[in-house]
Amino acid sequence: MPQPLLLRTSWRPMLDRWANRKSYMATVETSSITLEFDIPKTDRMLITRFTTTKSLLVVFMTNGRTLKPDQLAVAAAAANAWNTEQLVPMLSVWDVRGPHPCIAGVCVLPLSCRLTQPDFDVLADEWVEHGRAMFARCRELFRI
Repeated sequence: MPQPLLLRTSWRPMLDRWANRKSYMATVETSSITLEFDIPKTDRMLITRFTTTKSLLVVFMTNGRTLKPDQLAVAAAAANAWNTEQLVPMLSVWDVRGPHPCIAGVCVLPLSCRLTQPDFDVLADEWVEHGRAMFARCRELFRI
């Protein structure tokens, strides 16, 4: 039976093993690991960036597109609709006042939790599928 591993010290190796088993290409940076996935029935990609804060594993998801000023209200409505119905990933409009606002989803886990590799794999698969569904829905219903 697989032993649960402390996420704080094991998230990178667990993510590497999951990505390798699935033949996903990962971009490894000093503080993060990024993977990209097709979003079915769209011409877009789901970009996932796994990183940490002091106490959390954070998975930031975007479709890589910036929002135009006239899309901000629609993006906020899309986020509100998603969060009311689904909750995970939490969807919001990021960098509203910055030069490149976008719509993005976020999933988090405490670094103090313990997971087996199979449990991590299931969770990572679920996050990717939720992210794909989230952005497909944003595209279909809100045209963003």
